[in-house]
Amino acid sequence: MMLRTSLIALGAVAAATSASAQNTPVVFGTNWLAQAEHGGFYQSVADGTYAACGLDVEVISGGPQVNNRALMLADRIQFHMGGDLLQAFNAAAEDIPVVAVAAIFQKHPQVIVAHPGVADTWEELRDLTLLIGDNGFSSYYQWMIAAHGFTVEQRQPYTFNPAPFLADDQLGMQGYLSSEPYVIETTGGFTPNVFLIADAGYSSYATTIETMQATIDESPEVVECFVNGSILGWYNYLYGDNAAANEMILAANPDMTQDKINFAISKMLEWGIVDSGDALELGIGAMTDEVVGGFYQDMVDAGVVEDGLNWQATYTTQFVNQGLGRELRP
Repeated sequence: MMLRTSLIALGAVAAATSASAQNTPVVFGTNWLAQAEHGGFYQSVADGTYAACGLDVEVISGGPQVNNRALMLADRIQFHMGGDLLQAFNAAAEDIPVVAVAAIFQKHPQVIVAHPGVADTWEELRDLTLLIGDNGFSSYYQWMIAAHGFTVEQRQPYTFNPAPFLADDQLGMQGYLSSEPYVIETTGGFTPNVFLIADAGYSSYATTIETMQATIDESPEVVECFVNGSILGWYNYLYGDNAAANEMILAANPDMTQDKINFAISKMLEWGIVDSGDALELGIGAMTDEVVGGFYQDMVDAGVVEDGLNWQATYTTQFVNQGLGRELRP
């Protein structure tokens, strides 16, 4: 943990001398309300890791009435937390130069939940009626149809109310790994079967760090600092003392509670959401041509995105895959 300790010390010095150091102000917009799934970014603000390499980072929350990605497109903020690679592909289709510079989540945390004893395998989900929202129906559910034989007819719209699922064991339901399973356990009184679509082959990265190509061209040192700081922040958040980061999350989101944070962290670790796959050797944030290209082809095959897009322009590995921070993993 020597590197982590030295980074905290450097961060304290940088914070104390920020006026003279004139750290570069940077704004990072998330795509939802503050939660543990954003923890590594808050961590590097809290412990001074960003400040240690010259940035004064402000994290601003997204939410149902907030479009931080539009602020980035308008050059109002420098970095945005992307949901998955589909957003970057859609930007390429519109000739918008958005570039993913790191992929914090190696696995997409989208899940399908089911009642135990009714659907105990991924294949048995095909026998259920599935509650899937409109966004999911137009994206990953099209892949489920094309790749796994699910049908349009078995889908019903999901209204983000788990009550129908709790009342009917012949229903399956979409969810976010740390959200719907938590609600079912605490409200329904049982632990559902959880099927991570990533483990069934849905290979998109998630929680990407997006920026504009102009930012990369004009300020590569800023991008490098932000990416490196975020990578180290995620190692320290998952494996170190994350109390200060969690205090920031709780302050930013009045509806968040410590038990929800604890549940989310445990699920990210249990399911390898952040630190798995290529990240085990290349470091958190890893991206590879094989994964991005393979996911693009899957989406073409499912009719989600058009063929012929310049998908190679939607990401760069310039700032990742260097093994940074791996020694912080226990």
